[in-house]
Amino acid sequence: MLGGMNKPIEASIVVVDDEPSIRELLVASLHFAGFEVATAASGSEAIEVIEKTQPDLIVLDVMLPDIDGFTVTRRIRQEGIGAPVLFLTARDDTQDKVMGLTVGGDDYVTKPFSLEEVVARIRAILRRTREQIEDDPIIRVGDLEINEDSHDVSRAGQPIDLSPTEYKLLRYLMDNEGRVLSKAQILDHVWQYDWGGDAAIVESYISYLRKKVDGITYTDANGEKRKVTPLIETKRGIGYMIREPKTAPGA
Repeated sequence: MLGGMNKPIEASIVVVDDEPSIRELLVASLHFAGFEVATAASGSEAIEVIEKTQPDLIVLDVMLPDIDGFTVTRRIRQEGIGAPVLFLTARDDTQDKVMGLTVGGDDYVTKPFSLEEVVARIRAILRRTREQIEDDPIIRVGDLEINEDSHDVSRAGQPIDLSPTEYKLLRYLMDNEGRVLSKAQILDHVWQYDWGGDAAIVESYISYLRKKVDGITYTDANGEKRKVTPLIETKRGIGYMIREPKTAPGA
């Protein structure tokens, strides 16, 4: 018995995969989690189903028998369909992942995957996209805040002056709080390949951000000067992430 049948519908999802067993597993898991699900087995069918159902999110296999998932994404984006896309890819290939993000995807899961991971990624994407359309323009990670309306940035109540590129990089990190982003992903989303150099530019801008965001001192309740706890982390050989510190500043 599917425990999700009595739950309110959390969101509508289209699952696109040419393997029936994978479709069935995903549909069962997503129904159980409280999602409404439609399916497609090919790229052309996917476009028809997506146009008809206008889902909240699309789970899309990259390798399809007719047109690939990247082409499907390009076409629906050209038609003005902005539903977030979670790619399923059989190849743990950075180039594939970057391509997926370039054409308008939001995240990817490499096969074989756990159903729990897929559900968790879906909820994370929906949370990010829904937060972006809420009335509150403030994005927060710990005591760091971005006001999307005014583009003001502050930490521990102190204003931070950022260049447009620094702002875009910080916003991308904060939109993906707790998730490691590779240099290739950051280049794609922040510079969109307009930069003619190599990935060293990412290291430079991360360094600039660290000085401005994690170099702040504040006065605590006892009137003592303290330095904020760093939020930006380097995962050596993988990339960068931002997340709320596990201990409060000054603890």
